[in-house]
Amino acid sequence: MNKNFFKYTFLAVVAASTLAGCGGSSLNIASPPIENIDQRPLKVGELSEAEAKNWKDLDLAMDTVPGMSVDRAYNELLTTTVNGKTVVRKGEPVIVAIIDSGVDIEHEDLDGVIWTNEDEIPGNGIDDDKNGYVDDIHGWNFLGDIVDENLEYERIVRDKAKLPADIVAKAQAEYDEKVAEASQTKMVYEQILQQINQVDATLEKFSGKDDYTNEDIEKAAKSDDPQVQQAAATLKAYMAQGLESADQAKEELTKLINSATSLMNGDKLKTNYRRDILGDDPYVWDTGVYGNNEYSGPDPKKADAFHGTHVAGIVAAERNNGLGVNGVANNAQIMVLRAVSQADEYDKDVAKAIRYAADNGAKVINTSFGKYHSPNPEWVWDAIKYAASKDVLIVNAAGNESIDTDFTQVYPQDQEGTGANISDNFLTVGALAPTYGPKMVANFSNYGRSSVDIFAPGVAIYSTAPLNEYRNADGTSMASPAVAGVAAVIRSQFPKLTAAQTKQVILDSGLTTSIDVVLGDESKKGFDEITVSGKMANLYNALVLASKMK
Repeated sequence: MNKNFFKYTFLAVVAASTLAGCGGSSLNIASPPIENIDQRPLKVGELSEAEAKNWKDLDLAMDTVPGMSVDRAYNELLTTTVNGKTVVRKGEPVIVAIIDSGVDIEHEDLDGVIWTNEDEIPGNGIDDDKNGYVDDIHGWNFLGDIVDENLEYERIVRDKAKLPADIVAKAQAEYDEKVAEASQTKMVYEQILQQINQVDATLEKFSGKDDYTNEDIEKAAKSDDPQVQQAAATLKAYMAQGLESADQAKEELTKLINSATSLMNGDKLKTNYRRDILGDDPYVWDTGVYGNNEYSGPDPKKADAFHGTHVAGIVAAERNNGLGVNGVANNAQIMVLRAVSQADEYDKDVAKAIRYAADNGAKVINTSFGKYHSPNPEWVWDAIKYAASKDVLIVNAAGNESIDTDFTQVYPQDQEGTGANISDNFLTVGALAPTYGPKMVANFSNYGRSSVDIFAPGVAIYSTAPLNEYRNADGTSMASPAVAGVAAVIRSQFPKLTAAQTKQVILDSGLTTSIDVVLGDESKKGFDEITVSGKMANLYNALVLASKMK
């Protein structure tokens, strides 16, 4: 193995000289940054169960897993002795706004870290703090009772009379492409369904049962009748892909056929959830307050709040409480801003949520969502600039289509087209897998030399789920809150650092490598070619660098 396979750089000296005098914390760190692990072996075995659930917090130098050195940071940098007892430094509380699908605020591992608006009296139906939102105790739900939604390109095609021609043309092209694809896939699904029906009938006749078992299928595979053998082999092949029975295969295929038919018939263009449920016009900015304070959405089982609950747990699930997972930040308060449905978010909701967070004390905002069409991007760009004026850092998911976003605009983003950044408070995150080496970039992650700032753990991330459950999830949606947690710790321990300085600390203090990485299309690029910083986020190094700014 090349001894330079691992090549870490740390720019503490440069950054410290640039940002000297801005730290403002009593936290003194004498430890050196993590670097020079060239001689350490790569991890070749499977992760243990504990490692798999916690890998985002592990340390590349000590554990040979490309985590963010969270546990090491707490154990070595954030502990102190008080009256003979070892305690963790809390720093100052930091509000982190989660703009997402909603959060289960009663979750056992989150209920102690939910932000409370102290200027609002719960349940009195009065806007006590005069911010325009009545009883906004823990944030706001900008979607009201909306759960289902259309994708943005569908909405644009439906509402094209209200929108500019260039935006409509782009959306219409994608819509036409999807309809053409649906026509082709519908025929394929119908052919497969016909095959499954024939297989099912053959096996029913062979076994003499409507509900034949796996044992019956194995017997059919050994039949002297070639048609029966073929039927058994075909069904076993489908079952190997995760289907449990012919009935399940028929059910799933019917759903796919119906979905394709619905798209071909233009059914999605006939629905308008926004108008019919919320009563709001998404293309008019000044319509007054809309929505409510149901933070997990209208479903009593909170199923629609999975994504936001999972994201919130990555940032700030209560640490070391004996329950499911530790969040990255130990003194964060989660502000809940529900603005993301089961389809694409609205520009209006995103912009208003960012402004709400900035006006109500958030210092970090996480935006784990994205889309490729935007009828009113200027509203979001203005909101990003407004957040910058309020010293708020926005941490954003890069997207999961394995594309180079230097050449394909994704929203939200701090670039208007492919131009220069509009602000210095917006940080976009790509996703890492848990195995260091050429395949450490998640095969779904977007990337971009000028549009994706840094990478962080985003595959098989274990975190909170509604109703006191815990689950794994993949996506840049998971990588973004990991970095938002890092930002929250920095802003907690070093409260005089600005949003822009915090962003720069995160970028400058990351770990880097000289290896080429495999992307989603199986091409290879240098890690420094797919991200602005060429680095992986690292809490330990970020704290070391921040401490040198005093």
